[in-house]
Amino acid sequence: MRRDDIRNIAIIAHVDHGKTSLIDCLLRQSGHFRESELVGDQILDTNELERERGITILAKNIAIEYKGVKINVIDTPGHADFGGEVERVLRMADGALVLVDAAEGPMPQTRFVLTKALEVGLKPLVVINKIDRPDARPHQALGEVFDLFIDLGADDQTADFPYIFSSAKEGYATDDPNVRGDSFRPLLDMVLREIPGPLAHKDDPLQLLTTTLDWSDYVGRIAIGRIHSGRVQKGQIVTLMQADDARRTAKIASVHVFNNLGRKEVEQADAGDIVALVGLEGIEIGDTIAAANGSEPKALPRLNVDAPTLQMVFSINNSPLCGREGKYVTTRHLRERLDRELQRNVALRVEPIPGTETFAVSGRGVLHLSILIETMRREGYELSVGKPQVIIREVDGVKQEPFEALVVEVPPEQLGPVMEMVGQRRGKTIEMTHRGDFTHVLFSIPARGLIGLRTKLLNATQGTAIIHHRYEGYRPLEESIPGRPNGVLVSMMAGKAVAFGLEGLQDRAAMFVSPGDEVYEGMIVGENSRTNDMDVNPTKEKKLTNMRAAGKDRSLLLKAARVMSLEASLEYIEDDELVEVTPGAIRLRKILLRETDRRKEARRRKG
Repeated sequence: MRRDDIRNIAIIAHVDHGKTSLIDCLLRQSGHFRESELVGDQILDTNELERERGITILAKNIAIEYKGVKINVIDTPGHADFGGEVERVLRMADGALVLVDAAEGPMPQTRFVLTKALEVGLKPLVVINKIDRPDARPHQALGEVFDLFIDLGADDQTADFPYIFSSAKEGYATDDPNVRGDSFRPLLDMVLREIPGPLAHKDDPLQLLTTTLDWSDYVGRIAIGRIHSGRVQKGQIVTLMQADDARRTAKIASVHVFNNLGRKEVEQADAGDIVALVGLEGIEIGDTIAAANGSEPKALPRLNVDAPTLQMVFSINNSPLCGREGKYVTTRHLRERLDRELQRNVALRVEPIPGTETFAVSGRGVLHLSILIETMRREGYELSVGKPQVIIREVDGVKQEPFEALVVEVPPEQLGPVMEMVGQRRGKTIEMTHRGDFTHVLFSIPARGLIGLRTKLLNATQGTAIIHHRYEGYRPLEESIPGRPNGVLVSMMAGKAVAFGLEGLQDRAAMFVSPGDEVYEGMIVGENSRTNDMDVNPTKEKKLTNMRAAGKDRSLLLKAARVMSLEASLEYIEDDELVEVTPGAIRLRKILLRETDRRKEARRRKG
């Protein structure tokens, strides 16, 4: 039988289509919160990086009550790099709100999340959001969503999905986009009417699949998942069904259910509830929590997450400036932190590189791994990171590489540079359409062609391009892709950069350092205007003599140094370079710091 007092729904969409804003409205209109409890926007984005970047990184659970029914809501990330977060939490839901921007229509990540939702059998409910936009085209967007369902092979019943129109910014949902509503009650009514309650096998033995791990400094690991069958009680002895058919017995210290923005402790919870369990040491994502007594415990199918496509090499920071800012600087610290990340981040892979003290860290994209790196540096870690490399695999003797669907929206007058740059990186045009003032182009491109492409496209189009991509699959390896066209300036001295030395260099290069910045031998201090690397001395000072020199009072005019973000730095470097990451700085450097060592290595490769 199905429970009628509960609904479990996931909100899925492309990035920036309004998931978190819609949840803000649901929270404010639920009537269960004081005004002081819901301050600002993006209430669920509590992570510091989420606030700074304006994106959702981690999936989150909340619960609201409406007409006596508890609605468990799971907010999911919209960016393709965090698809692993979406894949693991969908197993907790019975239905999905599929949000689509009324102007943009379905985008690459919409296809990805809808595919995953249909695979696990969720009932879709389509919400055409942002109907208040001046360029909104809600009915056309709805038609494109229907085409997407058909393209994904949905049957007649699934393709006949319920839908509604909304404006999260204005705070209403309506059946007619031309009629302004006054609240989100029509959407909540549709959720109660269309989304089925969870199947409740209350009399069967306990089964619960762990889909999320939380951590508390007071109680340790907290396992979060939905009860598939049976019931769970405080103090209950359970069997943990782990990877490789491993089993062990554990005791549940306390049971929590989600309530509003937090959790509350209960004595027991039944099948269909989403719970957080305390006291299960060593539990991992994908483990089944089963009853220890009675019948033979059975494990639920483990989570199956798409494999990573991009890899970077992580190592300790061994530059001359290491250890000045960070608290955790050794290989042991780095290994422990990566192991801890593996417990929560199901889309991540970490493998030690034999014979070295480095680690091959694999993820879904540059952003996925850069968020990990940024989090580590804020925790006090120092590390060096190599150039991102796509993961090549061999199938039946043929080398294959990952391909991605790239969508670029750009004004027609800026289309030329986009076509040229994507073409240089082996991208092929699949579809081109015009939407209002923008041209919408769909490309198929090797994943390695995307590395560094976003920055170049934004520069070439004066920041007007809107860029999204989604993993498609592996195909035969394409030909080589052009690398960085410019060489770099490499410091051959250690010390502090001086304005006099930088002025002599800025005419032939774009500088990465400013006067007073500390540099060392082998550190990259600028981008050369030519293709070759050049060793320079940014610490060069003006010689002081007692002779009067012409122009001695001439003021020095320096251009502002180019400041690159962590993602831009990772995309910028070449194979013989590293990004040095510390809590206070991001620096570029050569792997071999000494000029003589780099020359020897160059001769060895030529030979």
